[in-house]
Amino acid sequence: MHIPEHLRYTQEHEWIRVEGTIGWIGITDHAQTELGDIVYVDIPANLERLVQGKVFGTIEAVKTVADLYAPCSGTVLEINPKIASTPEIINRDCYGEGWIIKIEVENPAELDALMSAAAYREFIGAPAS
Repeated sequence: MHIPEHLRYTQEHEWIRVEGTIGWIGITDHAQTELGDIVYVDIPANLERLVQGKVFGTIEAVKTVADLYAPCSGTVLEINPKIASTPEIINRDCYGEGWIIKIEVENPAELDALMSAAAYREFIGAPAS
C-alpha cells in the first residue's frame, strides 16, 4: 500500500498536499482499495468553501457510498474536471491525477491536527515502509 511521506492524512482517509497556500485533496490508496471500483464523485457545483472536518461531497463505488471530509478549511479553487467523466482515475492514481478538489488553505495551523504518513500507516495497521 502506497502512503506518500509528503502528505498529511485524516482519520476519514483523505489526504492533502500543500504547496505554499494551495492544497490538493483526495482519498488515500487505502480508501480507494476499500471502496472498490469508483463510479461517481458528487461535489456541489456551487461549493465555495470547505470547513475542516465537515463533509464536502460523496464518493460512490459499486458497493457503497462514502462521505468526503475536509482535512482543513479553505476557499475552493477547482474541482478536478477529470473525475466527472472518469471517476475511476481515483482508483488508478489516487495521489496524482485522481485528486478531487483544490483549495486555498485558510489556516495552515489546522494541518498540524492531521496525521503524518507514519501515523496514518499505524492508524490503518499497514506495515512500515
